[in-house]
Amino acid sequence: MKHKRKITKAIIPAAGFGTRFLPATKSMPKEMLPIVDKPIIQYVVEEAVASGIKDIIIVTGWHKRSIEDYFDYPYELEKRLEEAGKAKELEEVRRIAEMANFIYVRQKGPYGNATPVYCCRRLIDDDEDVAVLWGDEFIYSNPPRLAQMMKVYEELGGAVISAVRVDKEDVSRYGIADVESVRGNIHRIKKIVEKPKPAAAPSNLATHGAYILPGEIFPILQNLKPGKGGELWLPEAIDKLIQSGFPVYACEIKNGRYYDTGNKLEYLKANIDFALQRPDLKEGLKKYLQSLK
Repeated sequence: MKHKRKITKAIIPAAGFGTRFLPATKSMPKEMLPIVDKPIIQYVVEEAVASGIKDIIIVTGWHKRSIEDYFDYPYELEKRLEEAGKAKELEEVRRIAEMANFIYVRQKGPYGNATPVYCCRRLIDDDEDVAVLWGDEFIYSNPPRLAQMMKVYEELGGAVISAVRVDKEDVSRYGIADVESVRGNIHRIKKIVEKPKPAAAPSNLATHGAYILPGEIFPILQNLKPGKGGELWLPEAIDKLIQSGFPVYACEIKNGRYYDTGNKLEYLKANIDFALQRPDLKEGLKKYLQSLK
């Protein structure tokens, strides 16, 4: 199966409440929590843009207006920066607004991670496939995660899900793929087992974070019945896609590290890792960490 046409649109669901980070997320979207000095969602957008995406569709809710403001032109701030002669800072805030064509959709319907994808159906053409990336987690890799997935898609078509190997004792935290190898880091998915016990896991290949989905997913989402917690779940729709015979591949991401920034400890680790990559912060932070007992 070959792909239909080049993928230029990405959906970023960002409508959740972020309850794991309360009370901070009472007034701040979890996607806007900073990793050093950039919000989490900017890392996701930058990955998409570096992979060839032109249109970014962000699915938000009533409490997420600051995301829209962040990727807009801040005219008053630009004026202040220009008057102060801060050319570097001015260039950066303008670059953020110009990275892509940003489109915003308000999530309507039942909870669950399938709902924000379905809310975008009228923005995706019938002959068009689309990327989906969660707004509060990412894999930092070279080449970018989505670019690696695009390569698989362009060669094999079908649907593609990002995947990473996890420790056997951690499989109960993820959707684990039962696969047959295609070659190298590419696997065809037979089914996805949600959060299995270690003894029952078909592998240690966790699928999460990023998807390339065909237009055929939307009729499935339209007829999807509520699952666990009365919510609509994207993995259940993908399972129906697999059952129909549609090829779904796992792309095991090379040269990358997964950051679950919806988890407090992992969020702190991400801040440390990215700060240690900064020439202006590296030595001071290393000295401080070495002083801890």
